[in-house]
Amino acid sequence: MAQLPAEQSAESEGELPEDIKAWTRDHVRQWLLKENLVDLKVVNTFYEQDICGASLLLLEKSDLQSLHITLGPAKLILKRRDELAKSKKNQAGSHPRLCKPYPFNRFHDAYRYKADSILDVTETGPSNLTEPCHEFKAYINTGESSHEGKMSKFTKEVIKFAAACMNSRTNGTIHFGVGDTPDFIHGQILGVTVDDREGFVKELHHAIEGSFEYKHFEEAKKCIKPPRFVAVLNPNMTSSEKCVIEVDIVPAHTICQTNIYYVFSVDRRKCKKKSKIQDGDKEEQKRKLFLIRDGSSSRNLLAPTSHSKPLEEFNRFVANIRKLAESRETEERKHLTDVKRSVQGSRLGEMITGGSQSLDKSRFERYILVTNKSHEVQLESLEFITELNPTVVLDFDSESSENGLFKYFDEQRRVNIHLPEEYKIVGPVEDIAAKLKLMKNTSWVFCNGCKTTQAPSDLDTWLTEKAASVRDVISFLCRKDVLPQKRFLVVFLLLSSVTDMMDPMLETFSIFWQELRGTQQILCLCENETVFTSWKDLIDTRYRVDISSRSIYELSLAEINGTVLSLWSDNCRSNRFLPCSGGSKVLLKKKQEDCLDTLSILCVNQCEGGSEDKRCLEETFYKGGKVSWWNFYFSEQPGSMPFIKRDGYKSIKKTVIPELLTLRQGCVSLHVLHLPGCGGTTLAMHVLWSLKEKYRCAVLKEGSFDKSSVASQVVQLLTCEVAEQSIPLPVLLMVDGFDEMDSVFDLQWHIDNELAKKDLCSKSPQVILLNCMRAELVEHSALSKNIVFIGNKLSETEQKQFEKKLEEIEKTYKNAETFYGFMIMKKNFLPEYIQGVARNTLKRFDIDRKHAQLISAIFLLNVYCENSSLSVSLCEEFLELETKPYYASHNVEDEFGKFSTLVTRCTVKAKVIYDAVKTIHPMMAEYCLEELTTSYNVSRAELTNLLLSNDKFFVCVQGKDELMKYIHRMLVKRRCVRGEQNKFSPLIEAIIKERSGAEETVLHNAVKRLDKDAIMCQLLARYHYIKKKDFKLAKDWAKKAKDLSQGNSYIFDTAAQVIKHELKSALASANNPITPEMLKEYLKMAGSATDAFKETQETAKKEVSLYQIKRGNSPFNTAGYLGEIQVGVMILEVLKRTPIFSAGDPVRHDIMKMFLSGKMKIQDISKKDTVHAPYYDILHEFSDLLCNLRCNMKKQFDFLDCFFVNLGPKLSLSDCRGQSTQEELRRCFHFYVELFCKFDVSSLPKESMSFQIHKKRKFLESMQADTHSGLLKCISENISGENVEEIVRTYKFILSNSQSEKKPVKDRVNFIYAIVALHCIKPDSDVLPSFQTLLRELCGILKDPILPRESLALHFIAIALLWPSQKCSPDVPEFSKQLGSYASQMSRDYWDQMGPVCHSKWPISHLYLGKKKGYNQLIHHNKVVSSVDSEEAITSLWGNGTIWKQEKVQDLLYRAQGKVLKDTILLETEQGVKIEVKPYYKSQIRGGRGNSRVSFFIGFTMKGPLAFDIQFQ
Repeated sequence: MAQLPAEQSAESEGELPEDIKAWTRDHVRQWLLKENLVDLKVVNTFYEQDICGASLLLLEKSDLQSLHITLGPAKLILKRRDELAKSKKNQAGSHPRLCKPYPFNRFHDAYRYKADSILDVTETGPSNLTEPCHEFKAYINTGESSHEGKMSKFTKEVIKFAAACMNSRTNGTIHFGVGDTPDFIHGQILGVTVDDREGFVKELHHAIEGSFEYKHFEEAKKCIKPPRFVAVLNPNMTSSEKCVIEVDIVPAHTICQTNIYYVFSVDRRKCKKKSKIQDGDKEEQKRKLFLIRDGSSSRNLLAPTSHSKPLEEFNRFVANIRKLAESRETEERKHLTDVKRSVQGSRLGEMITGGSQSLDKSRFERYILVTNKSHEVQLESLEFITELNPTVVLDFDSESSENGLFKYFDEQRRVNIHLPEEYKIVGPVEDIAAKLKLMKNTSWVFCNGCKTTQAPSDLDTWLTEKAASVRDVISFLCRKDVLPQKRFLVVFLLLSSVTDMMDPMLETFSIFWQELRGTQQILCLCENETVFTSWKDLIDTRYRVDISSRSIYELSLAEINGTVLSLWSDNCRSNRFLPCSGGSKVLLKKKQEDCLDTLSILCVNQCEGGSEDKRCLEETFYKGGKVSWWNFYFSEQPGSMPFIKRDGYKSIKKTVIPELLTLRQGCVSLHVLHLPGCGGTTLAMHVLWSLKEKYRCAVLKEGSFDKSSVASQVVQLLTCEVAEQSIPLPVLLMVDGFDEMDSVFDLQWHIDNELAKKDLCSKSPQVILLNCMRAELVEHSALSKNIVFIGNKLSETEQKQFEKKLEEIEKTYKNAETFYGFMIMKKNFLPEYIQGVARNTLKRFDIDRKHAQLISAIFLLNVYCENSSLSVSLCEEFLELETKPYYASHNVEDEFGKFSTLVTRCTVKAKVIYDAVKTIHPMMAEYCLEELTTSYNVSRAELTNLLLSNDKFFVCVQGKDELMKYIHRMLVKRRCVRGEQNKFSPLIEAIIKERSGAEETVLHNAVKRLDKDAIMCQLLARYHYIKKKDFKLAKDWAKKAKDLSQGNSYIFDTAAQVIKHELKSALASANNPITPEMLKEYLKMAGSATDAFKETQETAKKEVSLYQIKRGNSPFNTAGYLGEIQVGVMILEVLKRTPIFSAGDPVRHDIMKMFLSGKMKIQDISKKDTVHAPYYDILHEFSDLLCNLRCNMKKQFDFLDCFFVNLGPKLSLSDCRGQSTQEELRRCFHFYVELFCKFDVSSLPKESMSFQIHKKRKFLESMQADTHSGLLKCISENISGENVEEIVRTYKFILSNSQSEKKPVKDRVNFIYAIVALHCIKPDSDVLPSFQTLLRELCGILKDPILPRESLALHFIAIALLWPSQKCSPDVPEFSKQLGSYASQMSRDYWDQMGPVCHSKWPISHLYLGKKKGYNQLIHHNKVVSSVDSEEAITSLWGNGTIWKQEKVQDLLYRAQGKVLKDTILLETEQGVKIEVKPYYKSQIRGGRGNSRVSFFIGFTMKGPLAFDIQFQ
């Protein structure tokens, strides 16, 4: 047999590679020798044949036989090879991962094993005695064993192991459910299923008594700890039913001393009963064992041996027991001295607050929590997380919602649940943040799935299945425009050990580490040092980063919890309370407050126990910052001067609110109208502060909220913790910053509906809206009782208070002269004072310096865009300041140098919340901007271009999106003056006035910057057609706007307006007469414009459904209808300026009228006029447009009349947007009348009757009296009585001389409307027929069939005239009994005809039911309104329903009676007529018992009768 070389033999002694294919022939030889399967001859044969690992795997039985290896060895080799290959394959497939054993001698740690992971300890003997030795038992081959058999095996192994450890004086743990070779990997977690845990505890207790000597029972029980059942998780970290059973052995010196411990192989108690007494001791000695730990097993020193001295080792061990006991004692003492006193509590406070040691004043604005699998015992120590209220939680526990941290957190705080995929950037970042509600409540991201939504992944698949989406989450959160750079902290809370290099927590750490460029914004909280060590080693190995300085690991979770909670002030940690009736209070739970995320709630104990810096807060306020609740709180403390009470303060508290509470309406409103910077918001907040114990007070947060959501949350606040039978205290809700009163009324409407939906009593107002709104100067005579105006002039009383306050301030603050916000008001808004401050502060201003450019931009924004500001992050970027980390003392305001006194900090609560900078006072911004213009020649155009062209204002940091909105608003938003909008925004108009032509550069820069903004392209289109008259460019910009807009009807209108204005411009410069070429060009433009306006109309209709989905407050866009009319008027002008339709020729005038009415063809006209043939050819080309012109114009006039006459705002009476449209309609209608309706009705010649009727109809058309809407408008516009009389006579003539058997229903209905109009305008007219005659005429119409398009107008007037009051005569017409069905039909007809255009509008109550009989039972709306002197007061009184309390109104109107049925009122008269009446305010019918009797006023609308001022009887 050949000998192997020495070097080869040496090589063969090394360890075998893991991969068999990598084996050399030496490795194969080594394996054969190790397995001891064959003799050396066969081994040498393999070596000589160069059989390596790869060829070993390919060997078959025939191959071995060809080598003359006999069948027996061949079988053994192949079998062992296959077993080895299978074992290697299993290991490679499962990637076993190391894990730490459960902490020794601990029983309540949140620790679990993961199936198939490998314990990183081996079965060993004693080491240093306190370090536990281990023994593994698979304990899985017990399936067929009885219960007793399973228990016997368990107790037998525990007793043997325990006795060995006790004798060896070493700590130890025996594990059941942990595998060992050869069947498993050594230390492999298998887990066992345990049905009766208590049974294991009891059986072990009995086994100790049956196995140890009686004298050692108690010692053994103390040393052998109860079984511990450690849960085993599946590889994907979900729970399983398996566990590992562990028993710890602790032979403490104080217990064991120098004792030795025998155990019996069989329960000695049972044996004694069976054995004879005389043989008992002998038999017992045979069964006695003396066990010690010897390496990885336990050995019996009393076992029979062939040694000549069988008990020599036993005797030697017993003799040495004292030394062993002393060694044990020494190790125990040494272990105690190793426990060091931790100083990590103070480090934790330092790191989690950024050095402030107070979470109230933490230098971190936001927190992100990253956590893994939790254990139920940990949850009681995690209260600090709910207080920390992290912005985002990245949770890697897929069962968290069932029994983990999420479930615990969700019980106490509101949570938004997300999956990582939702954070992928697929649109504007700000919109994604808003959709995720990132800044409202904690966003909980399940990063490894959630049982209810997404399956979890195991360690091997997580990287490929979920890591990419989690990276998207982290990248999104770390963007500069989402969270404040360097001012948020990522907290890794390790609730389970991280022991594997593939653990998702490690990958997550890596991503944050890369995104944040280091660990300065990372804090690791580890439950114990074992968890930390594993975490630290993995990070160090993989990334070479030492995380120790950013970790807390020496504190228990309970200590971490207590430490973090102690960093909050008493105010922040204390409970918050809401007031209740009777002076009691109820707890406002944190989750309840989280759910009210549109409201900022003012509690009765607001600010109490706080640690805010009084001096800092007061300085900020006096310098011009927004008032906070702390300012009111400090003013009430001993030694402080009371907060200044403005004149309106007492009026609101003592008069306005008490009077509002007398109304029977669910939601009422009062209004604080103020000039910018005059203290309106401060006054409103002062009122709330003083009433916080009498009302449930809240402020509507900034931002755009769905009003339905706000209403729902307001009602939740109203009913929060209120007992079922108790009367809730009203909610006093402050709203600040609405641009229009209609928005306030719309919110009021939604709240009232929500109160009705919840069936809440409305015997008095449940919600009071305190609307604080900026307004232009309003005459005091125009103010009603619930409108308070705050102007820029202090009363004498207010001036005295400011003087006293100044004395107090000067005693406390040395820099009081820079408190400009206070001083402006103290100086009574004196322009000279503000101008002087601006001039002195801006002295030697240099626009080339960066801080000067920055503050100029802020001035510009604050002057031309209300409530605008510039984010701190943008200021830092512009000034090229490196964003300071959390621990640095940094104030960006200081970087403004001497201008710093002109700016103050504020918080912007938009889709993303951030800190910003603004001018201290609106007037200061105005005067500073004026100073720059006049003294330093810095124009508004230059500043606007600076703002638009400097890229540093538009880097992706917080506030960029808001800045773009401010710029958009500043350039686009126009002012409405006396019902008509200006052509351009105030800024553009100021630039034009300051330096005409500079505005074009500004607008082009704006489009370049806001290149995806369709409205900016629309603005340029408007600019080019209005200002530049460059219609080609205007069309190009309009087209681009349309392409970007995705169906905006207002942009489509602009595209049409360009063409219309091009035609208008061409007409203005054209000479008379118009040539054929010009005619063709003009008609072509007119046709294009008409088509464009029709497209606008269709787009507006499509928008209706979108508005309904969004529940916005945008009304139906009527611009396309008006535009088509305007183009029609221009066509009339074009035609009049042609020779064939000369304006001076009456015959040609009539010909044109007939042609445009479709009654005469152009071919017939051209036959008699060959001179103008070219004109006729062109007219023929456009005959479709021209022949239908009158019809189309009339159709649009009627539509707009119907729209504006029958629909109006829900709660206010004026519609500013519609006023200018109606004025233009009157102008256009005048042109229409001049051509199509010009007849002298008073001197009709004796012509045919049909021609006379035709002329009469033209008269009606000219008076807009040919429709029911036009006749109602005659009343509202109060036209002369003589004209209405003529209208009545005309209808009477037409009806009397109608040649058809059946008179047109429309004429008959309009005749009744005309008579009602005449009564309302001139009630003493001789033309009025008797009321009974009118009723007979009405009943005659009702007998006949009615077309659907005519039924709405008929049923409206029928219900009003036939309404049965209690004072009616008994001979009520038969048709009055059908009023109920008429009302139902009206509602259906209303939605069919008006539904598509009534969005955000409400049907107008044209008539009300009066107290008198006959005509006098109809009271027109104008008569109700005329009882109040001013329009502003009417709007306010109408909104709150106060108008119904006016004595004059009550004298006019009849109070009907009925009973409440669900959402309606059933009115039943003495004559048995039943009519359903809808309540105007649904909340007014809530709170009564079923079938409650109510009284109310009745208003008649096109939607049906409405009940006002409902009172329970």
